[in-house]
Amino acid sequence: MRPQQLQAFLAVAQTRHFTHAAEELGVTQPSLSKQIQALETELGAPLFTRARGRIELTDAGQTLLPHARRITAAVTAARSDIDDVLAVRAGHLRLGATPSLCSWLIAPLLTRYLEAHPGVTVTLTEDGSGPLTERLTAGDLDLAFTVGDMAEVAGLSVQPLLSEALVVASAAHLPPLTRQGFIGLPQLREQAFVLPAHGYDLRDLTIATCESAGFTPRTGVDGGATDAVASLVEAGLGIALLPAMIAAGRPGLRATPIAPPGASRTITLAARREAPLTKAAGAFAASLEAHLTDLHAWGRLPQGMQAL
Repeated sequence: MRPQQLQAFLAVAQTRHFTHAAEELGVTQPSLSKQIQALETELGAPLFTRARGRIELTDAGQTLLPHARRITAAVTAARSDIDDVLAVRAGHLRLGATPSLCSWLIAPLLTRYLEAHPGVTVTLTEDGSGPLTERLTAGDLDLAFTVGDMAEVAGLSVQPLLSEALVVASAAHLPPLTRQGFIGLPQLREQAFVLPAHGYDLRDLTIATCESAGFTPRTGVDGGATDAVASLVEAGLGIALLPAMIAAGRPGLRATPIAPPGASRTITLAARREAPLTKAAGAFAASLEAHLTDLHAWGRLPQGMQAL
């Protein structure tokens, strides 16, 4: 039972005339008759009676009529919905991002994207890079913004987007850590650190950065999201390695650059390597590229950010 057969049946049922039905569908009458005959053969019952020059529905035809209307309406709706998805007039985007990125990148980017594609709905998942990559690999996300080196995660395609400088954040009301314009990492050996909670990218990066300088950071306060870490540092409970952008936005913090070669983290966009992007996800990736290009061209990248 093909959609074309049901359309032929409905046209004859409405016009009660094979020639008029064929003209309405833009086919020849013999072709229309073959469609009806094939449908009757498949159903095992005649659908029309032809008596005294008038075409009437049989009992089987009357029974088929409401079903044929529902099926053809569903097929038409499905085609329309698919056309909308292909043209990104509809669809759903499942996006993941780390908390620090949600605070400055995601909101204006989604505004730009949804202005161009208002029929698309978005589900945003905020988490650390580890959990996000797990959900992406499992197929629960279409795209994820991650931080750090994700190249070793099997099955993912990773595009580096931005390099974000880290600074040493300390309380603005306390004496500065150094009187120079920057500070070497070894000078932080005796300082108490406020570390982000387990699972946060910044915690792992802080520990790895300190260990690369020959020491393990001494923990003053352990646990908290990035905003909580910044607040604890403002209160004088320790120091922290923070993205320059975050430190610059808090007057209670003193941001001291790290001596060359410095420290930074890479912001990436990850997707499943073997799964083609949905139309909605592909359009989002294009919006992201245009957004970052504009920010770079206009000199509006946040402090400490460099395009890659």
